[in-house]
Amino acid sequence: MQRDATFWEDVIDENFQEIGNDGEATHHWTRERDERESVIDLTLENRPITKWSILANHDHATGSDHQVIELEVEVERQEEAGHERVLGWNLAAMTEEDAKAAKKRWMELATQRAHLDAECTADEVEQEPAWCQEALGIILDATAKTIRICAKSKRWWNANIRERMMAVGREKRSRRNLAEAAKTKAEFQKSIRQSKRKMWSEYLQNLTGAEGWRAARYTNHWAGMTVDALTNKAGKQANSSPEKEEMLRRECFPPNDDHQYHELPPPGSAHTLVTEQPVERALSTHSVKKAPGPG
Repeated sequence: MQRDATFWEDVIDENFQEIGNDGEATHHWTRERDERESVIDLTLENRPITKWSILANHDHATGSDHQVIELEVEVERQEEAGHERVLGWNLAAMTEEDAKAAKKRWMELATQRAHLDAECTADEVEQEPAWCQEALGIILDATAKTIRICAKSKRWWNANIRERMMAVGREKRSRRNLAEAAKTKAEFQKSIRQSKRKMWSEYLQNLTGAEGWRAARYTNHWAGMTVDALTNKAGKQANSSPEKEEMLRRECFPPNDDHQYHELPPPGSAHTLVTEQPVERALSTHSVKKAPGPG
């Protein structure tokens, strides 16, 4: 396993698999009167593992030196009323006629249901989201193509990427030419970057009006660094960036008041605590790679 560790790590990462083992030994054997154990029996799953255990009692004893493993996984697909539950819809493939039909159907269902008002009960409020979800499912089943959501349900995922991913798997399984395997993997990663770049470019080209600023929020790493509203001493609040700039300027750098005299506070004595000894001690404890200037 140690020899093929890199291979299995790549398989697990690329196929979005989860390891169910908890570190307990699954293989016991004796060699030259020396008892040994290992965790060579790996449990790999694409779905979340909710339970994993080893059945080591006498009822599950086998002639093998490997233990019996029991596991449970979270099932994404449920059989209800004789049909498979829909997990998603391809909204991007909907035509204008499909959208109109969906809107019409929604209006028909909404007019048949009483609207919430100030006199509604708590139970009615809790039932409203469930009804909306059920109604949307009925509408989308009739107007949109159903799809199964999985780890590869990406807008940029296409047949070319899938074929290259399968080629990477074939090269790794063969383990005949490491250089060819590395080249195949590089082409696979390149095709993903190209598809993402194409998808993003098409999205930007279809933007209109102020929608470009909305897209800029995802490319500017400073977008999330926002400052909350500021309030000055008079209780006035500043929300927009220009208002905040003006308030900070006035508070930190007040305007000239015709050179009126202001009595300054008495000088402090904190500077007397700084001597050569603590400065020298602080400098000697810093790394030689530290840039000059205050720490």
